[in-house]
Amino acid sequence: MRRSACIAATSLLVALTACTGSEPEPGPPNDADRFESGRPFAEPSELVADGGVLETTITVSERMVDVSGFEVLGKAYDGTLMGPTLRLAPGDTLWLDLVNDLEEQFTNIHFHGLHVSPTGDSDNIFRHVMPGTTAHYEVAIPPDHEPGSYWYHSHAHGLSEEQVFAGLSGIIVIDGLTDLLPAELRGIEQRVFALKDVQVEGDRIAVQDIDSNAPTNRTVNGQVRPRIQIAPEETQLWRFANIGADIFYELAIGGIDFAVVAEDGYPVVSSFNTTTLVLPPGKRFEVLVRFPEAGSYQLETLEYHQGDDVYPREVLATVAVEGDAGGSASLPAGSTLLDSPDLRLADVAERRTVILSEDEDTNTFFIDGKTFDPERVDVSPKLGTVEEWTLGNTSDEQHPFHIHVNDFQVVQIDGQAVPWHGRQDTVILEPGRSVVIRIPFADFTGKFVFHCHILAHEDAGMMAVVDVAR
Repeated sequence: MRRSACIAATSLLVALTACTGSEPEPGPPNDADRFESGRPFAEPSELVADGGVLETTITVSERMVDVSGFEVLGKAYDGTLMGPTLRLAPGDTLWLDLVNDLEEQFTNIHFHGLHVSPTGDSDNIFRHVMPGTTAHYEVAIPPDHEPGSYWYHSHAHGLSEEQVFAGLSGIIVIDGLTDLLPAELRGIEQRVFALKDVQVEGDRIAVQDIDSNAPTNRTVNGQVRPRIQIAPEETQLWRFANIGADIFYELAIGGIDFAVVAEDGYPVVSSFNTTTLVLPPGKRFEVLVRFPEAGSYQLETLEYHQGDDVYPREVLATVAVEGDAGGSASLPAGSTLLDSPDLRLADVAERRTVILSEDEDTNTFFIDGKTFDPERVDVSPKLGTVEEWTLGNTSDEQHPFHIHVNDFQVVQIDGQAVPWHGRQDTVILEPGRSVVIRIPFADFTGKFVFHCHILAHEDAGMMAVVDVAR
């Protein structure tokens, strides 16, 4: 696979991003004539905790779903391409019955990014929910859990790419992020931008031999190019989440700043402004946006080079800035939202090297030369310790490294120290480069995984098992 020739690093993003080079005019999605663009921006339906509990049933089925006015056959949570947003607060408990109405496939559910137990009926990705059965999940959100954006999706090994690509993903919001903002910003409007792409073959979403480099339809909350309205000088909180299976997004709005206040659900130690955000699969950012004057803007994903894949520039949504000036405050760069410990100062119990690689001829993907085996334990940390892992990538394409349960801090990139900005659960590994992270194994014992979050790579072997013991 071809590596992009130009590489740059961004600040808190700590993702090593490929330079975009020239910016051609955005082209139409591969089924542009079928979709209705320009609809008013709409968010997924919400299921909200009440009295400290969110009790609900979610049904998985194969059925016709609406994609911006066009009906296609896909896999759905509760009948829609976008699963309902699950909204809870720190200290709440999720009681969820997952009903599998798929005729032939097993499934399960993973609560991506949550710091919760990986065992039993909680965030246990080793469970198989067989066709025609119901599985109960009980997920206790710790009282001190970080507020922010998370998501849920199928983690059925060997089927995760197909099931997520066909529609099985949705957003989780842990409330409380705006409480960390200055008082004048705590009542601002919040919006969810769930990003996923859809390749359509006839009247169904493609699920076999998925080609991540093929023409595709980028959607925002299941809509194609919706229209967002905001007043001049009004500050809003926008929650961006890439909840698709394989492809990357590089977001921009014509030079307008994103003021980053959280990454991967973790409020930042120091906020910063940037005009672009790179979101590999699984990545989330929460930002404050403010348009200084009236006009029409475009939320775009820029051209992005990922190995041999080139994702073209596309318009994701139009932003109509109109009406009376909002006049709400802005957040100064460098503002502290969460004063959490700097893991560079922690004692390190164990140092490990983790290498991601692939065999292009067989389309097989490895971690430390091994493909995934759910019966094998690859790493055995001790509860209450901090470990330092050096991550490497010997392939010719990027791999977004993701670990369950515990966030990490990036401390070095290619031997250069990285300032302390906050923690994250996903970081891009560029070919031939190294990233050093420190992981606190706190609160929970049991088995979980780390993997490349390009789900095609995960399904083809690029995943390993962690078993935390006392």
